[in-house]
Amino acid sequence: MSRKEDIERKTEEILVPIAQKHGTTVYDVEYVKEAGDWYLRAYIDKEGGVNIGDCVDVSHDLSDALDADDFIEDAYTLEVSSPGLGRQLKKDRHFENSLGLDVDLKTYKPVDGCKEFTGVLKAYDADTVTITIQDIDKIFSRKDISVIRLSLDF
Repeated sequence: MSRKEDIERKTEEILVPIAQKHGTTVYDVEYVKEAGDWYLRAYIDKEGGVNIGDCVDVSHDLSDALDADDFIEDAYTLEVSSPGLGRQLKKDRHFENSLGLDVDLKTYKPVDGCKEFTGVLKAYDADTVTITIQDIDKIFSRKDISVIRLSLDF
């Protein structure tokens, strides 16, 4: 496990009871470097969506817990937010909760001459994702998917 993955895993372990205390669930945690700065992002969710108060409450408690544990050596910015309407699907629990919903999928390399697909998430396993596009099931290797997220339909 990489240092980044270890930080994300340990942060999620700390975050779960904090999120539950505030009536929310953990959607995801990511530790990323952008423009030379580290960001620790915690995404929380709840039925009906989270509000700014939820994010503030969880952020304060998580910040205190992270300061007490002090396991992250780098300076970082902590962000707590909703995963948003067009949330990325990264983990099996994300796929499970999104079965039957419309998704946008992008691949690293063209598949049948195309890199972007929209369809209904039909199935997934450890290696593949299946979406239905115009009544045809298309199976993608998970390693070939650059991003998959819920479709935004306005």
